Amino acid sequence: MLLSVVIPARNEAGCVGTTVHAIRETLHAADIAHEILVVDDGSTDDTRAIVEEIAQTYASVRLLVNTGPHGFGYAVRTGLRAFTGDAVAVMMADNSDSPQDLVTYYRCLENGAECVFGSRFIAGGRVIDYPPHKLVINRLANWFIAALFGIRLNDTTNAFKCYRRHVVQGLLPLISPHFNLTVEMPLKAVVRGYSFTVVPISWQNRAAGVSKLKLREMGSRYLFIVLYLWLEKHLSRGDYRRRAEAAAEEHDAAELARNA
Repeated sequence: MLLSVVIPARNEAGCVGTTVHAIRETLHAADIAHEILVVDDGSTDDTRAIVEEIAQTYASVRLLVNTGPHGFGYAVRTGLRAFTGDAVAVMMADNSDSPQDLVTYYRCLENGAECVFGSRFIAGGRVIDYPPHKLVINRLANWFIAALFGIRLNDTTNAFKCYRRHVVQGLLPLISPHFNLTVEMPLKAVVRGYSFTVVPISWQNRAAGVSKLKLREMGSRYLFIVLYLWLEKHLSRGDYRRRAEAAAEEHDAAELARNA
């Protein structure tokens, strides 16, 4: 099973090299077939040059360039159009996500999970140097989402998640241009009936660069996508869920054909 890793990056010259090397080395040590797609999202620093240099050494690393409108969601969607793996994980460029947790995700996929969602706030999870004001807002937002959708997931807003290829196809079209994509993808997966596993993960604050997430301007965008998917859940009469089940059946047929 080939695992793709999509990493959106905008002005991350201070940490993108460390991030890519750590992910590549960890997956290589775990004997996991992989590709790492770094999507440059209009950087004005040396982000692109750093990734290009790594890609010249390692064939598993590729640089993509988001030439359209810029934004976290646009960059991730660029990567999702280009990945070739059987599953894809979205990770941050700032080295805040643990590559070892990515190995855990992969093992869950091997055991049959369609989606793997990490949580920093369950037994075994941890956070290091999380800004206190952001932590309060994070906990309130995730409590609201969990209560509204009745789901056993308390870290929906975290970007670091993993999906099988057929799930990504079942989530289309993705519409979020910014960080609200981190909420759109897992909630669509839940609403459309895909199975998911929740595992504890660790997170540490970036050591270099500046966070691109601006809570004040993102609040309304998060709320929009949450309410949009709440309406889909209650008013779509199962139209998208049936589409999801059809995609799963196609996936199962493809797996049978591959193993025959």
